[in-house]
Parts: sequence; structure tokens; C-alpha cells
Amino acid sequence: MTENFFDRIEINLGIMLGKPVVKGTRITVELILEKLSTGATVEELLDAHPRLTREDIQAAIEYAAKHHMLMG
Repeated sequence: MTENFFDRIEINLGIMLGKPVVKGTRITVELILEKLSTGATVEELLDAHPRLTREDIQAAIEYAAKHHMLMG
């Protein structure tokens, strides 16, 4: 991904209790990862959440990977 995931992911205490979300939505990184981990495809996520883009999904994955590395 060429852009920084922070261009697409935000943390705001007033949105979803401060969980990381895709900017401009209430779609959490946690939801995206949960759906992918239980077998949902990117296409299924895009169909279920029309405001979501492939780049948003990739940013959520990258955010989670970086956050895990910082916490690990």
C-alpha cells in the first residue's frame, strides 16, 4: 500500500468508544478482521458495507499488523 494507513483509519473517543474505525464510517478494524478471520471474502465485505473500499480493508489489516507489533 502506498499511502499511510492513518490516512484511512482513525481513533476518536466519540466514535465507537475510541475503537479504530475506517474514517468517515463506524466500521471498526476489529469488525473487518473478525469477518475476514471467519472466512468472509473481501468481496463479501464490500457488498455488505458499500462505503468500504479495498484500500480501507488493506489499511485495516496493516493497522492491525503494526499495532500488534508495537504491543507484542
